[in-house]
Amino acid sequence: MNIITNNTAKCSMGLDALLEVLDPEIGLNVVDLGLIYQLDFDDLAKNVYCSMTLTTQFCPMGQSITNGVKNALQNTFADYTIEVELTFDPAWSHEMISEEGQIFLNK
Repeated sequence: MNIITNNTAKCSMGLDALLEVLDPEIGLNVVDLGLIYQLDFDDLAKNVYCSMTLTTQFCPMGQSITNGVKNALQNTFADYTIEVELTFDPAWSHEMISEEGQIFLNK
């Protein structure tokens, strides 16, 4: 899992919160699915920027998942404005799933 960040400590806090956001069709969290690409923090402007993807551009639960990401980050960084950007470059692939995610899916 190679998540781009400008603040390792806050990124770790954000990722912990995002472990609670599940893809409802798969049952695995967005972190272990490899959907989170970047978490950056602007402490002066009080902004959190999250770049993420979905398993497919046509994911029927996409809005629900991105709302869950935004809400989880907002609950963790209450004084910050949260911006979640969807990207499909690079496209998601099974290789992005963490080792923990692979174990979960192979049950």
